[in-house]
Amino acid sequence: MNVADSEVVVAILSDLGFEHTDSINEAGLILINTCSIRENAEQRIWGRLKAISHLKKKDTRIMIGLIGCMAERLKEKVIEKEHIVDMVIGPDAYRDLPSLIAEAESGHKAVNVLLSREETYAGISPVRMDKNGVTSFVSIMRGCNNMCAYCVVPYVRGAERSRDPESILNEVKELWANGYREVTLLGQNVDSYNWEHEGHRTGFPELLEKVALVNPLLRVRFSTSHPKDISDELLNTITKHNNICKHIHLPVQSGSSRILKLMNREYTREWYMDRIKAIRSIIPDCAVSTDIIAGFCSETEEDHKETLSLIEWGGFDFAYMFKYSERPGTKAARKYKDDIPEEIKTRRLNEIISIQNKISARSKKQDIGRIFEVLIEGYSKRSHDYLSGRTSQNKVVVFPENGFKRGDYVNVYVERCTSATLIGKIN
Repeated sequence: MNVADSEVVVAILSDLGFEHTDSINEAGLILINTCSIRENAEQRIWGRLKAISHLKKKDTRIMIGLIGCMAERLKEKVIEKEHIVDMVIGPDAYRDLPSLIAEAESGHKAVNVLLSREETYAGISPVRMDKNGVTSFVSIMRGCNNMCAYCVVPYVRGAERSRDPESILNEVKELWANGYREVTLLGQNVDSYNWEHEGHRTGFPELLEKVALVNPLLRVRFSTSHPKDISDELLNTITKHNNICKHIHLPVQSGSSRILKLMNREYTREWYMDRIKAIRSIIPDCAVSTDIIAGFCSETEEDHKETLSLIEWGGFDFAYMFKYSERPGTKAARKYKDDIPEEIKTRRLNEIISIQNKISARSKKQDIGRIFEVLIEGYSKRSHDYLSGRTSQNKVVVFPENGFKRGDYVNVYVERCTSATLIGKIN
């Protein structure tokens, strides 16, 4: 999400005559895009502000701005605590950057953190900041209506609103024309994408199909799906088009129905398992990844064991795993006590990680001896003698260079694997 937002900001600033630089020492305007999902993300931002304060002291003409979710949530604190910050700009205020910069240049603190019910940044062609020129993100909606008890997103990004499908398709077509060969459609809950115009409704399955039909050689990914909303219609759409990648990220958060209810996830353990069964049945070769939170409010050992058993049962190819971090203003912070001691959270998280690592390793070993179509994204991190790309199932593969280049599709025979990577040769 933040990458896509940063690309929108760069596009707006480019129209003002600014040029993007990779060197902070060359910058006259420094914008830090922030996230409030977890506490450690915010702590890193405070550290970053402290680290760059010397630039402002050396040259008072340099302007520093905080943008994104943390800017919206902590506007007063930022202005009061960080005197080096000239601008505080929320995620729905990027179109106001010209006037906010002018205000900051006049010596005033520039602040706009108002949330919008309409802003989707449609009509802005993002300046792509990715390095490979092959894969890119396309935001299809903003905000979120799922008031999960632990999550700050609805408060800092506002209510859910979908983007005009024509503007999405135009952006995808532009990416294809510029040499990109993979797009990832982004939304807090892509399954609830909904656009209505002149009596016609476009839901996410129809949008996904329209993007897939831009070109059969364009790979299409999406993130993130919500277990309560992911439909058989969507799964059947994926099976109809070979260029829609066979990977679904489906956050479970907990294996305990009691904890899921406290989290306000609006599904049970059994419902989630049913959705996984549907994926395995309709898309047999589909990889599934997930998110898991350890140590949510009042979580018992029995709740934790239910999470461990669901991980074993689900056979997830990959998982993002975290300790619960209370976020101010959320329902959990207001209504529940963060009563799980830190050492227990850590122990439970380590147990989750241990099981998931074994499952992920097993998943990769099962790919040995198989042939996968791989979209080449660039050189391997370790050697320019090897290329790197991903399978449709979102697994990284490295293989000898052999005359191919970035953006090519190749069939790779998997010979072995590490804990993170498949290793093979062009078939």
